[in-house]
Amino acid sequence: MQKDIYIKNRKAKFEYELLEEYVAGIVLRGTEIKSIRDGQASINEAFCQFKGDELYVINMNIAEYKFGTDANHLPKRERKLLLQRNELHKWHKKVTEKGLTIVPTALFINANGLAKLKIALAQGKKLYDKRENLKEKENKRQLDRLKKMH
Repeated sequence: MQKDIYIKNRKAKFEYELLEEYVAGIVLRGTEIKSIRDGQASINEAFCQFKGDELYVINMNIAEYKFGTDANHLPKRERKLLLQRNELHKWHKKVTEKGLTIVPTALFINANGLAKLKIALAQGKKLYDKRENLKEKENKRQLDRLKKMH
């Protein structure tokens, strides 16, 4: 039985306000999917960028496969994302006009065994928004502690 692979980008929700989400396929090489299945991937520093009409994920780290030979992949190479053309055009327009960015929020293996990347159209948060989120989390923790005591 294969364990579920679900790698999250925890910083994304803190750093950005997520507006829209899509699930995209990724173009991978043979040893890359094996490393992902071993859970040897990180999307914390990753971001997405358009090159022409194509969308690429940049700085996503997939560790080299430990049983790979000289045909092993580069850990931080650019990987093409697979989305429908109309979705690509819509997001390309929003990114160029409104100054939004696209960040990966999760990397997972679907039921068919394919690697998928959940990406979100995001707007950077201001410093005071981040502070507000921290206050809310702290208040929630305090309330939970009080409820447990009583």
